[in-house]
Parts: sequence; C-alpha cells; structure tokens
Amino acid sequence: MSEKTASMFDSKVLGHPAGLFVLFFTEMWERFSYYGMRAILVLFLISSIGIGGWDWTTKEALALYGTYTSMVYLTPILGGYLADKHIGYRTAVIWGAIIMTLGHASMALEFANIFLYIGIGLLIIGNGLFKPNITSIISNMYKDTPEKKDGAYTIFYMGVNAGAFLGIMLCGYIGEKVSWSYGFGLAGIFMFLGMLQFLFAQKIFGDIGLAPEKETPESEPQLEFEGDRLNPFTMFDKVLMVLAAFIGLSWIINDPVSKIGGVNFLEFGGTDYSSYYIITGVIAFLVLIISRIIRYPVQTRDRMIAIVVFAVMTVIFWACFEQAGGSMTIFANDYTGRIMAGSWSTIFNVVNILITVVPIAIITWVLYLLFKVTFKNYALSNIFLGSSFVIIWALVFWMINRNFNSNALVVGFDTMEVIDADGEKSFVNVTESTTLTGDEVFTTKEETIIEPVDLAVGDKLNIMEVRGNYIFLSDEKADIARTKILESGKKSSIIQATVKRIKENEVEIPATWFGILNSLFIIMFAPLFSKWWESKYNPSAASKYGFGLILLGIGFGALALGSMGIESGAKVASVSIIWLILAYLFHTLGELCLSPVALSYISKLVPGRMIALMFGVWYIAIAIGNKTAGVMGGKIEEITSQFSLTTFFLIFTIVPAVLGLLSILGSPLLKKLMHGVK
Repeated sequence: MSEKTASMFDSKVLGHPAGLFVLFFTEMWERFSYYGMRAILVLFLISSIGIGGWDWTTKEALALYGTYTSMVYLTPILGGYLADKHIGYRTAVIWGAIIMTLGHASMALEFANIFLYIGIGLLIIGNGLFKPNITSIISNMYKDTPEKKDGAYTIFYMGVNAGAFLGIMLCGYIGEKVSWSYGFGLAGIFMFLGMLQFLFAQKIFGDIGLAPEKETPESEPQLEFEGDRLNPFTMFDKVLMVLAAFIGLSWIINDPVSKIGGVNFLEFGGTDYSSYYIITGVIAFLVLIISRIIRYPVQTRDRMIAIVVFAVMTVIFWACFEQAGGSMTIFANDYTGRIMAGSWSTIFNVVNILITVVPIAIITWVLYLLFKVTFKNYALSNIFLGSSFVIIWALVFWMINRNFNSNALVVGFDTMEVIDADGEKSFVNVTESTTLTGDEVFTTKEETIIEPVDLAVGDKLNIMEVRGNYIFLSDEKADIARTKILESGKKSSIIQATVKRIKENEVEIPATWFGILNSLFIIMFAPLFSKWWESKYNPSAASKYGFGLILLGIGFGALALGSMGIESGAKVASVSIIWLILAYLFHTLGELCLSPVALSYISKLVPGRMIALMFGVWYIAIAIGNKTAGVMGGKIEEITSQFSLTTFFLIFTIVPAVLGLLSILGSPLLKKLMHGVK
C-alpha cells in the first residue's frame, strides 16, 4: 500500500476509513435508482394509456423486464474487464453513474416510446461499468487489512439495502400516486447526486482505483496443489463459448422483440424455432463445461462439479426469487386488498412512519459523522450528499402528510347490463364514450377512492378503471387522459362518478410498498444469520443452499394458500396482505441462506487463477435465472385463466422446495466433492 493510500486510514468513521462511507452512499443512491425504477417498470407497462402507462399485456411487460434484469448481470463481466485492463475502477464508476443518470432521464421523457428503450439500454451499459468496480475499490482498500474486510462489506451492504428500501418506497409511491415519469425521473436525480458526491471525494482513495499501469509480462499462473495442472482453452472451447454466448444473447433480445414488436427473428416458414434455438445454446454450454471439467485433475474436477451443482440451484433460486418485481407485484396490485380501515389504518400509518423515519434518521447520523471527518477537505462532495438527504426528508414528510390528508371517498357510477351470445348477463361501466339507445338497464356500482382531495357528498369527479382498480383523475389528468386515449385510437374509458359518502380513517397501501419488506427483513435478520454462520452450528454449503430453496418455496406456498379463494380467470381480488408479508419474509430468509455465501464458496473452491472467470460464470447463472423469472412470470395470466392463481404459485412452491430437499440429502456427496473446503 502506497503512503498516499495508507493515509486514507487516518480519517475514520465508526472504526473504518471515511472512504468506505463515500462508497456506502454512492452505492446507496445507485441501488435507490435501480430498485426504484424496477419497482414501477412492470406496473407502468401494464397500466392504462390514459394515466401514462403503455397498456401492455403481462407477458409483454415481463418479457422486457426479464431481459433487462438479466442483462444487468451480463454487462458487469465486460465492465470489470475494461476497468481492470484500461480505465481503472474510479473512472468506470463515474462513467457508469453518468450513463445510468442519462438512462433514467430518458425513461422519464414522454415524447416517444423509443426513449424508454434507450433508457433501459443506457441503464444496462452504465450498470456494467458501475456494479463490479465499486466493490473492487473496497477490496483494494482492505488488501493489507483483510481482518477488517468482513465488517467493511457488512456496512457496505447495509447501504445497498438502505438504497433499495428508499428507492422502492419513494419512486414506487410517486410513480403510482403522482406520475410514472416523476418516479423514473426521481431515480435519475439521486443517481446523479450520488455520482457528484463520489466524483468530488474520489481523492480520498489515494491511488486506489486509478487507471492500471502498463502491464508487464505475466508470470506463469501459480499451481496450488500437487497434481494440479493448467487447462488452456482449446479452439473447440472457444468456438463453443462464442456459439453459446451468441445464442444466449440473441435469444434474450429476441424474446421481448417478438412478443412486443411482433418481429421474431427465430421464426421461419411460419414455425417458431425459439425453443430449439435456446436448447442448442444450452447443449453447447453444457458440452463446453463438461469437456473442460473432465480435463482437470481429480481434486479440481470434483470442486468444479460442485460449483456446477450450486450454479443450477442458483438459476432456480433467482428464477423464483425475481418474481418480486414481476408476478408478485402484479399480485399486490390486482389481487391484494390494500385498503386498510379503522384501527388497521392507524396501525399501518404508525408502522409505516417508524420503518421510514428510523432508518433514515440512522443513516443521517452516519452522514453527520462523515461530515465531521471529511467536510474540510471535500466540502463540495458533502454539499451534494447533504442536499440529497434534504430532498429525501422533504419527500418523506410530503408522503406522510399526503397519507394523513387523504380522504376515503365512496363513489357511485352507472354500469350497464350486457347479454352476450350465450345469454350470459354481465354489467359494464358506462363511460363518457358509451353510446346509449335508451333501452339500457342500469345499476349503480360503488367503489372506494382514497386521494388527498377536498370533495363533499354529491360532488362529481372523474375516475378510470385500470385492471379492476379505480383511479381518481383530477380535471388536468382527465384532459391529458382524453388526449392520450384519442391519440391511441381507443375510446375514452373515463367514468363520471358521484361522491356518495366519505369514510374516515382509511389508507391505501401502494402495490410497490411490499417490495421494501425484502430490504427491511435483511436489515433485521442479517446479524442473526451472520452469528449462525460463525457458530458451531454452521451448516454445510449444500445445506445452506437447501434451506434457502426450501424457505423460498414456503414463501410461495403462503401465496398459493392465500389465493385459494380466487376463482379461475379472475382479474381482481382482495386477498389479505398477510400472505404477501409472509412471502417476502420467507423469501428474504432464503436469500440470507444462499446469496451472501455463494461468491464466498466460489473463491474457496476454484484455484486463484480462475476466480475472475468463475465469477463471470456465476453472473451468467444469475442472468439466466433473471431471464427465466421473466418468462415464467409472464405466464401468470395464462395459467390463472386455465387453472388458478394457486396453481401458478404452487409451481414456485414445489420446484425450489424439492430441489432444496435434494440438496440437503446430497450434502455428504457435495462435501466429498469439495475436498475439505468449508
């Protein structure tokens, strides 16, 4: 460590270098932007054109969602390589943050649909530069003090979860209650402020993360045990790598293009060859893995087999877990009773204030400690950071005040009797574009609208039905809705309603709110799991994976149980929120069993010369899991209409639970394959 870098340890906050907390807040705002955008992306895509959405089907929305979330795990492989070999970690982090800011800004524009695609592309590229390199700076900071590294990463990942918590809460609330564009834009504002505070404080890292010096000829890779040997990539290996990578990437991109744009590059002569195409890619990848593994000596070969087993479980885990941003968000929006009345309303408001204000207060205290140490030398960075917290506190108080000043309006509106070709009677809403003949049979329907508006009984208002939920439209929003609906060539779906009565002490929970539970539960339970792993009861790697998958299955089991009363094909329902809360609890406990230990086992199982390569393979496994999540989640409406919502969630219950049980039963075999690695 150079003298300049060593001096970084002279200024400490909570026993760690102040530079760690610069990274803490930079990563916090990046996670704020990522999870904030992810929270509202699917809801925005499936929402009505009249309120700024795109009116997509669930399958279309989750095809794009799956491609996006998978690609953000592929580009870090290239971003890490670029930083290692050419531009350095710090430059990569800054440019990554700038590109992601531009991505969020593009998504906030409403001029043309192309801006959303440009924005997603920029977010994928920027994430590739940002994600791997900010953690690399931490790794280099603690190169000479490895005993402090675990504590540093614990603090850092608290920042990760704090950012996710705040992003989902605020971007989700503003996106749902005010404007989707404002939600996307807010994510970009904090990404930009995070970049500025890092940019103007980067000298605190000394010479860590600067562009690498010109490489000298590398020495021979070190062999780690007797009988070990190098396994160079053959031309056959390289051909298989290129083939598998090309097939995988082209399929990931073709999936949303074919479902959304109707252009299928894998369709020939009227036959869709997508399934055969991806199977070919999987076979090429498996042949590559198997052909390389069998060329290793026994010890390395066995450990690589163990990694492949863990990788398969990782794919399944993330394919299920990432339903959080897709089918589980749809379940929260369409099938969950989110209106709290009476004492439950009071309880929710109190709990919501506590879980919002207390974490922000703690982080603000950490910010104060950082200011005391760094303000003199890095005033501009601290000003940008402090400004971001002023905005956060203002938004939080605005949100709390808005909730307390919202009124629960019971509104009535006309529905019209319709008889279909089979003689079945139903009622449809009478909108301002409905043509009446005078022979209609009407009935009055009542719904509850919760908004911060001052209306009296008998007042008229505009509402709109969006996927079975009724949304209040101010006069301004109603005019915008009419324009957008007219431009789309559709008829107006705006309903003229009347306030029938006003109820007190009711609050509506945003559909995105449930996403914050994951971060909240991680912060609550991570210390307990850390103690468990350090105790004499620390389970084996295979058992940890098994527990993680079983807990994940139990979470989906709660959703399957909770949705049993929903009829096949139902578009809306009011299931208790307890089932979603239980699902997020068990999913988080499963994540704590599996996710934090995965990369640790890779670093222990493979020779040091192969770590970078295997981390890349691991990111590929997570990317496959994320894309699979989008594909599987997109079938929610199809499975629900043919069978039931319970059937859909049972798939995600049984598959991980069975795989987890097999992992626990196979623990002795996996221990043997790991050759002493614990």
